[in-house]
Amino acid sequence: MLCKLIGIPLQDGASQLGCEMGPSALRTAGIAAALSDLGHEVEDTGNLGIAAPDQVEHSNPRLRNLGSIAKWIEVIADAAYRESAEGMPIFLGGDHALSAGSVSGLARRAALLNRPLFVLWLDAHTDFHTLETTDSGNLHGVPVAYFTGRAGFSGYFPPLAQAVDPANVCMIGIRSVDGAEREAIQETEITVHDMRAIDENGVAVLLRGFLARVASANGLLHVSLDVDFLDPSVGPAVGTTVPGGATFREAHLVMEMLHDSGLVTSLDLVELNPFLDERGRTATLLVDLTASLMGRKVLDRPTRRY
Repeated sequence: MLCKLIGIPLQDGASQLGCEMGPSALRTAGIAAALSDLGHEVEDTGNLGIAAPDQVEHSNPRLRNLGSIAKWIEVIADAAYRESAEGMPIFLGGDHALSAGSVSGLARRAALLNRPLFVLWLDAHTDFHTLETTDSGNLHGVPVAYFTGRAGFSGYFPPLAQAVDPANVCMIGIRSVDGAEREAIQETEITVHDMRAIDENGVAVLLRGFLARVASANGLLHVSLDVDFLDPSVGPAVGTTVPGGATFREAHLVMEMLHDSGLVTSLDLVELNPFLDERGRTATLLVDLTASLMGRKVLDRPTRRY
C-alpha cells in the first residue's frame, strides 16, 4: 500500500505549546522505516503550513486563535481530499483541531466515491463543543461537532462540502466530557464507549460491532488516534492527560483488529507533545501502534528498553 505522510505542525488549538513538534518526533521515531519494513511504499509529502491568519471576532471571548484554526482547516481539508485520491493518508499532528480538516476533506472524497465515511475516534474526550459552548476556548475541542454538521460554525470555519453522518462515528476510550458536550451528544446517534464499557465488555467486543457496520455499508474508515486515548503511564507526552486510559495491550489489540478488518483508509496521529515526552517514549509507541495497524504482528515487535 502507498502510505502518504502529511505533517501538520499545528498547536494553535491547544493551550500548551509543543504539538507543532509532533510531526518531527514521529519522523525521528522512524515511522517511514516502520512502514517500509512492512512492505508499504512511503511518500512523505512534507509539512503543511498556512498564510498569516485574519483577525476574527466572535461573541465567545474565550476563543483562542479562531482565525488561525479556520485557515488550518481549509488547508488540511484540501490536502486530505487531494492525497486520498491514491493511497492511505496518515496525518502527523499536531493537536486534534487538525481532524476538523482531515475528516472534512475525507468526507468530500467519500461522497465523490458514493461511499459513506465512518470515523473511529480513539480519545479521552468527545471534542463535541461548538464555538459557543467551549469554556476553555481551545479549538481542539470542537472537531467532531464541526465535521458532523452541528450548528454554530457557519461564517467562521470553512463550509462543509459533506458532513459525516453522526451515526457513522464511534468513540472509544472516553472518560472526560464537559456538561454541554454530554447533553449535546446524547441527542445524536454517535456511539460512545467510555472506559467503563471497556472494563465491562473488553475493547474487542466494542470494536468488532462497529467494524461489522462499516463492512456491511461498504464504508471508508478513518481512524483518529489521540495520545490521551492511552493511559498516561504508557503515553505521557500529551497536554491533556486523563488517568484511566487504554493500556499498552488494549491499544495494540485495537490496531491489530483494525488491520485484520482491512477497512482503514486513513489515519490521524494527534496531540503528541514531544516537549512532555520521556526520551521519545510516546512517539515510539505511536510508531509501533501505526505498525500494528499496518500489519506488524506481535512476534515481529522488537523489545524496547527505556
